[in-house]
Amino acid sequence: MSSFNEIDKIRKFNRYYANILGRIDQEIYNQSFPLTEARVITEIQSKSGCTATEVRETLGIDRGYMSRMVQRFEEENIVVKKQSSNDKRQYLLYLTDYGKEIYNGLVEHASREVGRMIEDIPEPLLSKLLTSMATIQDILSKDHSSHSEVTIRSFQPGDVGFVAHLHGRLYDETYKFGRMFEYYVMKGLTEFMNNTNGGDLWVAEVNGQIVGSIAITKSSDTLAQLRWFILDEHYQGMGIGKKLMETAIKFCKEQHYQHIFLWTVNILAAARYLYQKYNFKLTEEKPNEDWTETLLMEERWDLDLDEEQTS
Repeated sequence: MSSFNEIDKIRKFNRYYANILGRIDQEIYNQSFPLTEARVITEIQSKSGCTATEVRETLGIDRGYMSRMVQRFEEENIVVKKQSSNDKRQYLLYLTDYGKEIYNGLVEHASREVGRMIEDIPEPLLSKLLTSMATIQDILSKDHSSHSEVTIRSFQPGDVGFVAHLHGRLYDETYKFGRMFEYYVMKGLTEFMNNTNGGDLWVAEVNGQIVGSIAITKSSDTLAQLRWFILDEHYQGMGIGKKLMETAIKFCKEQHYQHIFLWTVNILAAARYLYQKYNFKLTEEKPNEDWTETLLMEERWDLDLDEEQTS
């Protein structure tokens, strides 16, 4: 169940974004076609042959308002209704040639005005904005968990920097680890890149967006270390952590490692639960005061692959 703090943050964002939509309505769409009407025209264009009910339910428009809008669009030769061949009781909506001209004009004008809205945003921030928008759309999709495409793959050029970014951002936002933790992650990743012998790093993608990672590095011919296991909290519950863990353990077996160990901290409840599920055992603890103002306990967890295979 969501906490009051989470709900309050979402409502605060909704209020802010409602103001943004108001600006879009005033500055991008002219008075002849305010935002709602422009969205209806766009929907009819993208789903040519749809019903008024389908458009209304998709956009959440009042039934009476939708009926009056379609009637006006017919009178102004923007939309034409044709009887469905499959169901004579239904009428399908199509844009007329004049309606398509209006649609093209709306697209051209909207693109120009949106370009003006974002022209002063620096490229790194714009990239972050677009990623955040895609994340919101993906997470709030009704069929998010069942229709999202999850991919686990070995790292490629450009991925390692993003893995460091993901660690730095998530650990600071969630646990207030600060800059030194990101330096620690980047230092280790740089050393790994210099010598990947006996190891590998995998990233998890959801619909093409990196949301997590895991790695194996070689400590000796028989001993491997599991490192940089992370998953964006927005994507928990989709089985991604399980897939990453199984990918790493399978790799270790193929490389004939006999033992895997990892270091984590005591506050990472989801990760610790997964380690226990895969038969890792807590073997060592030591205090850490480097990353947060409060005392953390670093933990070493070990998995004997010989025992794991026979259990």
